[in-house]
Amino acid sequence: MNIPLRHLLLSLTCVMAFSAPCRGEVRIKDITRIEGADSNMLYGTGLVVGLFGTGGRSLSTQQMAIDMLRKLEMTTKLARQTLLDNVFKSNNISQVMVTVELPAFSRKGSKLDVTVSVLDDAISLEGGTLLLTPLRGADGEVYAVAQGQLSIGGFRVPTTVAGTQKNHPTVARAQNGAIVEREALGQIDHGGIVRMLLRDPDFTTAKMIMLAINKQYPATAKSIDPGTIQIRVPPQRRLDIPDFVSEIGQLSVMPDTPARVVINERTGTVIVGHQVRISSVAIAHGNLVIKPNVTLVPAGTPPGGNGQPDAPPNEQKGPPPNEDGDSIDDILKSLRPRSLPEADPLQQPLTLHNVEQTFTVADLARVLNALGVSPRDLIAIFQALKESGAMHADLVVM
Repeated sequence: MNIPLRHLLLSLTCVMAFSAPCRGEVRIKDITRIEGADSNMLYGTGLVVGLFGTGGRSLSTQQMAIDMLRKLEMTTKLARQTLLDNVFKSNNISQVMVTVELPAFSRKGSKLDVTVSVLDDAISLEGGTLLLTPLRGADGEVYAVAQGQLSIGGFRVPTTVAGTQKNHPTVARAQNGAIVEREALGQIDHGGIVRMLLRDPDFTTAKMIMLAINKQYPATAKSIDPGTIQIRVPPQRRLDIPDFVSEIGQLSVMPDTPARVVINERTGTVIVGHQVRISSVAIAHGNLVIKPNVTLVPAGTPPGGNGQPDAPPNEQKGPPPNEDGDSIDDILKSLRPRSLPEADPLQQPLTLHNVEQTFTVADLARVLNALGVSPRDLIAIFQALKESGAMHADLVVM
């Protein structure tokens, strides 16, 4: 079987990705956050004007437009009649929901980007302008106000048969569309105590962080649980806690991650952690059988079949790839697969080879990619390994 160029490139990429475990250290600030430095979600209901016939005609939209005109104290006879009738018929307006995330330590006057989503039956917000909209927090207080020109990042072209649409024209963004009116400052100092929360709680990672901090600042850090590190600020640093926290964030540790395989069946993506191991197991998928450093041939195939000599005995009995992985040349040299006939598998029995216990899923993945196995088949093999109990890892299917 000749390996196509695209499969060879995929094999090289897989080998480079899985050739050695990730041994690099990361900064503490990249895997933790500070307790008290939390953002707040704001929301509000507003009115968008200036649409080109793509707005809504619902009763709630008309009533919101009437309320807006009343606030503007319209005095013309036609406007007064509109207010009395409680009807404002226009397809150039839309009732929307405005949302924004208020970052921690945002000061009064700071500008934020807001997201505007249609509430009524409008079909597009293209060209619209958001009118002044108060944005409230969970406590009902107004923390910001939003207003400005909208950008939808897409379009919708109506036709006689079917409309042409790109992205979502009923959701828009207003760059710097909100201004903070009330500060919601966080608090990171709790009586001389600062707590760091791990983004992915883990006992080993928490211990590594504690040791790194205590090495730099002795007897200051303590691991409370897998997700919390409590740090007692030294007395001489009580007046510059932000600088103290910044210095801790720059310390490097080696985080530990659980053995996990993540599969996205919609896109055919497979992510394998380097800690994943499989027990001794025999693998056969369709007309394909895998054994490290062993030529794959159907049972009963005469020597020299397909114009290629059999692999030497020392290659067949060679050890499987180690944990750190072999070089690309070694792996491709050990892989000399043959074209398997498309005949009925019952008429072409295959020799079933065992996969050694030292064989990792990462090694298996790169070998399968070198053989040109499709992502769908790769997913099926990993799922079968998990069901058989041979793969010792969490399997996450997205």
